[in-house]
Amino acid sequence: MKVRDGGAVRNKACYVAIGVNLDGERDVLGLWFQSSEGAKFWLQVLNELKQRGVRDVLICCVDGLKGFPEAIEAVFPDAWVQTCIVHLIRQSLRFVPDKHRRQVANDLKPIYTAVDADAAAEALHAFEASWGERYPMIGKTWRETWEYVIPFLAFPAEVRRVVYTTNTIEALHRQIRKTIKTRGHFPTEEAARKLIYLAITNAERKWRQTYHWSSALLSFKIHFGDRLP
Repeated sequence: MKVRDGGAVRNKACYVAIGVNLDGERDVLGLWFQSSEGAKFWLQVLNELKQRGVRDVLICCVDGLKGFPEAIEAVFPDAWVQTCIVHLIRQSLRFVPDKHRRQVANDLKPIYTAVDADAAAEALHAFEASWGERYPMIGKTWRETWEYVIPFLAFPAEVRRVVYTTNTIEALHRQIRKTIKTRGHFPTEEAARKLIYLAITNAERKWRQTYHWSSALLSFKIHFGDRLP
């Protein structure tokens, strides 16, 4: 968004984090304005959350933000970091012209719907055998983040939807954009923060418990043991 800073109007990003507690209830944990991102910024954010009372994080789903996985592992070393599969697919299809996009998307599906990580690796190998020569960057993109791609495959199919995508936060961003798109620029960062807060408050009224939460909680108990009360 555009915010007046001193004598000039500058572009600033507002970063949002959503958490899910053990009752399956979602809540926005904070808003952070920053001109650029990186490991140092995310380390500051995560340390702030820890100081405010976040005792443990089981799984953190992120959309490929630079430096974020490393910052999570530094502050919450036991957390599983999961790359948003939806973002990864979109990133992959950026390299593909329209005439091949549907087929490439279909051929990626066996990777993220595999029964386990070993089967996913075999599916990735098969994908590269078919498309690797034409679109080598797709396989490279998946392999570079592979350790963050596969954690959700440890769970049953009905639970995977709980952890493999940042769609919840994307939906919230759409609601926020509807509110701020007609505002031009903001006179101060605080003015922008207040309007975003009101947009979030309105959006939260429509939130329901997280999808398939009872099944997810049972799976989390099996995998994370005593970390869940």
